[in-house]
Amino acid sequence: MTVSRKTRGGGKLWSLHLVLVVVGAVMAVPLLYAALSGFKSTDELSRNPVGLPESWVTSNYTGILASGDFWRLIGNSTLIAVGTTVLVVAVSALSAFSFARFAFRGRELLFTLFTMGLMFPFAVAALPLFLLLRSLGLLDNPLGVILPQAAFGLPMTIIILRGFFRQIPGELEEAATLDGCGPFGFFWRVLLPMARPALGTVSVLAVVTSWNNFFLPLLVFTDATWWTLPIGVQQFQGQYSADYAKVFAYLVLAMVPALAFYSVAERQLVGGLTAGATKG
Repeated sequence: MTVSRKTRGGGKLWSLHLVLVVVGAVMAVPLLYAALSGFKSTDELSRNPVGLPESWVTSNYTGILASGDFWRLIGNSTLIAVGTTVLVVAVSALSAFSFARFAFRGRELLFTLFTMGLMFPFAVAALPLFLLLRSLGLLDNPLGVILPQAAFGLPMTIIILRGFFRQIPGELEEAATLDGCGPFGFFWRVLLPMARPALGTVSVLAVVTSWNNFFLPLLVFTDATWWTLPIGVQQFQGQYSADYAKVFAYLVLAMVPALAFYSVAERQLVGGLTAGATKG
């Protein structure tokens, strides 16, 4: 019986490893193909689409890296992502603190209204949002993207932080009150330091969502000066639609910042979600 159980357990483990290898290959192979294709000429890519480059054409990458437009797109995306993250986390933390630690009339109804924002698609709000931003003079302005992104990010962020804040023992708040901390003092000195995993998680989610947002910047920015990286990718594909190798190089370089950020923030994201799920 023991040998049989060990055999079954080993079989399940190998099956799990096989699934992980297959999933990893499905994700890695397209990235590797795009990276290698960027080192080919378009003529070689047509003749040899899957093999290694015969002569490594580094000019596809170096030409893009030497372009000021590419770095301006990265700077714009970074500015908007950081601004959105700071705003959504700050507002959501205060809102979640109120929903989690204060009892007031209509609290659950108001919280339900926030959660209903998850069911509200952005496409429905595109036209009224455009008219509102135009009336406020926020077109071709980074705030025209930062403020709506933060607003649409509030429901999910508040839900995550509220659940985490509610799990903080009430005895800690009572002890802080005895030590002379008011509600905001408890929030700033005790609650926020304990909620670092959750704050890190929602920050990563806000950065990734902002970085990948295409439709809102396209709606707000008509001036190429403020274009973000997703818009730049689309424009580059249209401009060099016949030069497939250069397009592949641009796509790979456009993915590098997001992949680098995720590789750094992965532990924080997984750790925050795990802490929120297991904290008692």
